Amino acid sequence: MDSVTRPGPTTRARVRQVSAGTVRDHRDDLATEEPLEIRIQAGEARRTVAITMRTPGADFELAAGFLYGEGVIAPGDLSSIAYCTDADVAPEARYNTVTVRLRGGRLPDLPALDRHFVTSSACGVCGTASLDALRGRCSPLPDQEDLRVSPEILYGLPHRLREGQGVFGKTGGLHAAGLFTVAGELLAIREDVGRHNAVDKLVGWALMNGRLPLGGHILMVSGRSSYEIMQKALAAGVPVVCAVSAPSSLAVDLAREFGMTLVGFLRDERFNLYSSPERVVP
Repeated sequence: MDSVTRPGPTTRARVRQVSAGTVRDHRDDLATEEPLEIRIQAGEARRTVAITMRTPGADFELAAGFLYGEGVIAPGDLSSIAYCTDADVAPEARYNTVTVRLRGGRLPDLPALDRHFVTSSACGVCGTASLDALRGRCSPLPDQEDLRVSPEILYGLPHRLREGQGVFGKTGGLHAAGLFTVAGELLAIREDVGRHNAVDKLVGWALMNGRLPLGGHILMVSGRSSYEIMQKALAAGVPVVCAVSAPSSLAVDLAREFGMTLVGFLRDERFNLYSSPERVVP
């Protein structure tokens, strides 16, 4: 492993810039996109459960958050997470392969993963469990009467999220997910070429630090809110999800059924409320 170059979040590339008739060659930073294979192991049994395109960085959090969000593991199931050194993994691929070791001697049943996940950074987990399957493992979130957030707090979230996007500042090509308190304090932020990966990294951070469930918190994502993002937020117990762009129809359906507050088009001191508006009060 020591002789192999570990991929970073950015990659240098030569570009030719054309502007108002002027041509200039220079180097630029690109957001790195590489595959991550996620394996689980219990005792001597092991299995690949996902291959996702991601931006390297926080890979262990990504693996943990993905498995938790899909209902494969519970907080007490994790034994260790490490880059894979199995003999079938080429040295150059070892920083792109993660093994999640579970307590106990048997792998969990994986009915939701029988199709074998191969996901892209753009679309999330295409064809994941429908709302019917989600009803079997998630319950509606309670309406905590003391959980209220003001519009003024929401107005400030996009700016705070943008301020924390260090890699985006270099590349202009990454999504972000940030976890906030209802007072607007930023607790953690993660970046990735895939917005769903950024959420997985954030959930994995919470899981590995014993902070789940995330009741009483706000999830803010760049771009749009999709079914995948809402599914992951629901599994983590997040009651309020905000996005700078539009939600999908299925994201709204999920939010309404499970009692989540979904905020869209949060920018320029305005937003739309699609579900559970009682949590947002002046």
